[in-house]
Amino acid sequence: METISLYFENGIFLQAQSFGAKGTQVGEIVFNTSMTGYQEIATDPSYAGQFVTFTMPEIGIVGCNSEDMESAKAHCKGVIVRNYQSKPSNFRCEEPLHTHLQKYGVMGITRIDTRYLTKMLRDEGAMMMVASTEVHDKEELQRILQNSPRIEEINYIEQVSTKQSYTHKHARYNAIEFRYEEPQTTKKIVALDFGIKRNILNELTHAGIEVEVVPNTIDAKEVIGRFERKEIDGIFLSNGPGDPLILKAEHEKIRAFIEAKIPIFGICLGHQLLSIAHGYDTHKLKFGHHGGNHPVKNQESGTVEITAQNHNYNVPDNVVEVASVTHVNLFDGTIEGLRYNDSPIMSVQHHPESSPGPHESAYIFSQFAKML
Repeated sequence: METISLYFENGIFLQAQSFGAKGTQVGEIVFNTSMTGYQEIATDPSYAGQFVTFTMPEIGIVGCNSEDMESAKAHCKGVIVRNYQSKPSNFRCEEPLHTHLQKYGVMGITRIDTRYLTKMLRDEGAMMMVASTEVHDKEELQRILQNSPRIEEINYIEQVSTKQSYTHKHARYNAIEFRYEEPQTTKKIVALDFGIKRNILNELTHAGIEVEVVPNTIDAKEVIGRFERKEIDGIFLSNGPGDPLILKAEHEKIRAFIEAKIPIFGICLGHQLLSIAHGYDTHKLKFGHHGGNHPVKNQESGTVEITAQNHNYNVPDNVVEVASVTHVNLFDGTIEGLRYNDSPIMSVQHHPESSPGPHESAYIFSQFAKML
């Protein structure tokens, strides 16, 4: 391992050890409270542009494998861990985490007090940072950070969305037989890819929905025409990275879908874009929700679900003027789910597909299938 220097926009300068890709990277730092699933988190496109600090202190013991990828590559800027275990011990392991990160140009940062970083983010909020194995001068790192764009200024959707349409071929993962099940579908939708996770696609197909994943640049008229010709039954709006307010083209596209009365389901970024398209702009949370242990109350059944979450932005409370709240976050009272009035549209902020995380919200995919 070699020294890696970190500089945060609040002026803090720290040094740690590097186990991933070398070089210099600038991004937003957040913390994640999941106790498992570091590979799924690193390969979730929603983390593009971010450094992920894990509150779980021991990372690396199960290694990485091709079946647990949430997309084609790792997308985050880097992972920050207290202790890195470089010798994995698991029968499904195909490569250690450091090899996985190096392959995709993702930094690995260890031998650092992640509890201190988590408390700093909790108190001061998510912030920009720079990490470098090349530059170790505090003033030079400060200059690099000040001259770099903020995450709110970058359209990461253009980087993570598919360039070619494709049909998803897998359903849920069978943990007994260690294989993905074959889909049995009766409905068809298109999924606009803003950085979609594979396990979302698995859950949609498991619910009986054939899913054609399309680029974020697809023309709205093409999708509406396919719906009018009964070639598709609805639309899914995926998760994804960055600030939803800068995605002006997506706002207009979704407004057209709403006016066409197409059934729509959105998760995370898709949930936020639906709110914006209805005229209710999102706002940034102090440090966001990232982890696999967030309690959410189902307002319709009264039950509490433990959920997986990954977002820095949230819809405003006054969206209730056009929608009914179906789910509420019990940590801070923010809106987690909506069903729009007089429209076949539903959305959730949390991740019912988990991966990693609990499966208590997976029923939401069946609700969408019934709506279709």
